[in-house]
Amino acid sequence: METVKITILGSGTCVPSLTRSSCSVLVEIGSAKLLFDMGTGTMRRLLESGVTIGEVSHIFFSHLHPDHTGELISFLFASKYPEESRRHNRIRITAGVGFMDFYEGLKEVYGRWMELEEGIVDIFELSNSGPDCMQLGFLDINTLPMDHIESSIGYRITTPDNTSIVYTGDTDYCENAVRLAIDADLLICESAFPDELKVDGHLTPSLAGRIASEAGVENLVLTHFYPDCEGIDIGAQCRKTYDGRLVCAEDLMRIEIKDKCLNLLQ
Repeated sequence: METVKITILGSGTCVPSLTRSSCSVLVEIGSAKLLFDMGTGTMRRLLESGVTIGEVSHIFFSHLHPDHTGELISFLFASKYPEESRRHNRIRITAGVGFMDFYEGLKEVYGRWMELEEGIVDIFELSNSGPDCMQLGFLDINTLPMDHIESSIGYRITTPDNTSIVYTGDTDYCENAVRLAIDADLLICESAFPDELKVDGHLTPSLAGRIASEAGVENLVLTHFYPDCEGIDIGAQCRKTYDGRLVCAEDLMRIEIKDKCLNLLQ
């Protein structure tokens, strides 16, 4: 069975931080390196985790806010550099409906500075109004709309041995988040603000815990922490609604899943 390797590249938000980069998660399964969101700081964190941008085979965007897409232009620009040449390594970008318009708008601004050779970049749009799915060789990807903005979708990755990882992106509590995470081996879930500072379109620790409990998730990773979370016992708030294995994300935290067993490496 393949070992699934997960690295939290960015556990923060749009707010500058010396310890938390903007949102990004790297999932490695065999030779496939899947990047979920890429806010500011992602490329540096990739290097710190031992991965070059030329090795990234797939990028998935949960939605189009800057703290989730902000480093796309820099990523494409850097991919033009000879040592990062993608002549033999295509990049597949997947997001909700509306991404193509977003991408074409970026091209109007940056032109050839973000354009790679023809056939190097493939773009796929998935529904943001209902369930959707795609196959990546031996991996199944399922999506559902999340309750944040129009472009928001969450992802569920399933391997041949039925190991499942769910990444919500930004969302408020919604039935789709529960449905997507049903019986998942790992749920990586936003938890932007403490319970007492609830903001529309975002989760708090106890709401994230509620989703995990209702979905029957064994392992929950909370991430996407605004500075308001610093100094707050986020874990204790989550424990009001969730009694499974709980981890509060930090940048460069590494997790491995093999034979359905999860190990926190850092």
